Amino acid sequence: MALLRQPILLLARSGGVKRLMTSLPLTSGVVSGYVPGETTQAAVEAAAGLVGEGLAVTLDFLGEDTVDEEQAGRTVQAYFDLLAALAAAGLARRTEVSVKLSAIGQALPDVGDRVALENARAICRAARNTGTTVTLDMEDHTTTDRTLSTLRALRMDFPETGAVLQSYLRRTEADCRALAYEGSRVRLCKGAYNEPDDVAYGDQADVDKSYVRCLKILLGSEAYPMIATHDPRMIAIGSSLASRYGRPRGTYEFQMLYGVRPAEQRRLAAAGEAVRVYVPYGQEWYGYLMRRLAERPQNLAFFVRSLISKR
Repeated sequence: MALLRQPILLLARSGGVKRLMTSLPLTSGVVSGYVPGETTQAAVEAAAGLVGEGLAVTLDFLGEDTVDEEQAGRTVQAYFDLLAALAAAGLARRTEVSVKLSAIGQALPDVGDRVALENARAICRAARNTGTTVTLDMEDHTTTDRTLSTLRALRMDFPETGAVLQSYLRRTEADCRALAYEGSRVRLCKGAYNEPDDVAYGDQADVDKSYVRCLKILLGSEAYPMIATHDPRMIAIGSSLASRYGRPRGTYEFQMLYGVRPAEQRRLAAAGEAVRVYVPYGQEWYGYLMRRLAERPQNLAFFVRSLISKR
């Protein structure tokens, strides 16, 4: 299955495959299993259901590689609408939002970093006024330094802003050390982009070893680690390390994707662990879906069957 990862990631950039997929209803099997819908209402309803099961939530309005400033502004407005809807539903305390800087202007020529920072500040301000927080999603390695620079600028006024680090990047242990301080919220995931060998580990065993080394840094510090994994072994290691370092429950959390191992999400929550579910929504679900298939290539067979059944 590991051999399928790169071809699937390449499909994420295929316009033809995307057109085929977007011609199908959003409710087709695989898509609806990972994305609850395209609207704010669908996202809030999904969040409400998860919160009702004792889970916390982070919501991501899907969109990447925005190269139009007006489009970036529409994405910011979508987050304003989402935050207002969460507040109206009484969900702000158990939900937060995740933001990709590429969706709010980072990719704009010349002015991208400035526009993305201004837009991120506006979202952070709205989130704080709502009573919640923002986490900056991490994207491919070419944006890592720029994203961390934006994070540092945001944390001057909004220190609660969360970071994301990816264990498949060779640099991530050093980034963990730099972010391992009191109050620093850090989501550690494995990573889902197609990266060159000189910047990323290609072997899954090496990615896992890096993940554990990074976990030790974060759990052994005063940071607030967000352990983002569906891997049973990494979950067990995370729990063991939290105990070894004397971390009380509530000083770290587990995170999983919407639709992935929901029984395990509920099991951890029932055992007293803090568990947050990453809920993506919106029309720009294609790239997100393809990366999820790359992370779990065994889902590809089900996806192909769903395509064939629609022909």
